Amino acid sequence: MIIGAAEITLYAPWVRSLKEKRMVVKSILNKVRNRFPVSAAETGLQDVHQTAVIGVACVAGTVSQADSILDHVIGFIEENTDAQITNIARGIR
Repeated sequence: MIIGAAEITLYAPWVRSLKEKRMVVKSILNKVRNRFPVSAAETGLQDVHQTAVIGVACVAGTVSQADSILDHVIGFIEENTDAQITNIARGIR
């Protein structure tokens, strides 16, 4: 069993309130969960208006499969949000 995890930091300069940020993050999380076999949640900086940290985890049979899933998730997030990805931390275990 291989576990892949990624922590993706997003910056959304147009967000002016936590309520607005929550709508952006919730939309991204729902799209990711519906499209990929992963677990995803907001994992940090929850009280900062313009920055969000999203954690994504998957379980796979091989390292290459876990890496591929994370690549697809990150690509999907880049294509489906106006927020900028400022940092990506990945790990395979």
